[in-house]
Amino acid sequence: MSGILERPPPIFDKRIRYGKGPQHFADMRLPGGPGPFPFMFVIHGGFWQSAYDLQHIGHLCAALTGKGIITCNLEYRRVGDHGGGWPGTFQDVSLATDHIMEKLSLDPRVDQAKVGVIGHSAGGHLALWLASRHRIPKASPLQSAHVHRIVRVVSLAGVCDLRTAWNQRLGNGAVGRLIGGSPDQHPDRFDVGSPIELLPSGSRQVLIHGTDDNIVPISQSEKFVERAEQLGDRTTLVRLEGVGHFELIDPESDAWSKVAESVLFLLGLR
Repeated sequence: MSGILERPPPIFDKRIRYGKGPQHFADMRLPGGPGPFPFMFVIHGGFWQSAYDLQHIGHLCAALTGKGIITCNLEYRRVGDHGGGWPGTFQDVSLATDHIMEKLSLDPRVDQAKVGVIGHSAGGHLALWLASRHRIPKASPLQSAHVHRIVRVVSLAGVCDLRTAWNQRLGNGAVGRLIGGSPDQHPDRFDVGSPIELLPSGSRQVLIHGTDDNIVPISQSEKFVERAEQLGDRTTLVRLEGVGHFELIDPESDAWSKVAESVLFLLGLR
């Protein structure tokens, strides 16, 4: 069991804002030198609840930045925050990536050809969703006017299938609180908010999951990868035997080398 939630996070280099709300910010960590460097958005988990913020995933960010990657750790409105849940949580990560990519489009330190997103748990859900949001109908409140495609995504123990997660009562019913009800009450919301429903995304997807995860079962990733491959997406499942939920974001864990290796490979650094 990792103690990642209790350890104070490493410092970040720069905080940038992408909106007016108190949760509309991101913490950037930059490698030394002029670049250009690959760029990764990072989305923290916590079952989309306001009790969990971006600090604990700062360890992952610092470790990836140490390998020559600019990391951009996103904060966003969550259930319990004003405007969090449906549709605000989705709208925030969408706005954040569009705003920040536009802002950094001319920054010579950013390698625009090597941009990706990595997320853990509920953040894995949002990372996979970001890579698929271009498939959302224009009439949906989750569709944005200016969509910057992200075609490289890493999901760490992600919640890939909201309908199944609702049936499994993951996070003591966290999916219902995010969406505002059940699949029977809001089938349209589950259709546009669940990554597995938006396949194929056309993105390169790596899903990493521990076989001993008792918070988000590995079946979530297995089912997603099976569906994605059937529909022609380039998707890889990395099964980590005997690994639980939080080891995937802990650079001090035995699982970390596989996570780092997968990120570097996805960005074309290996």
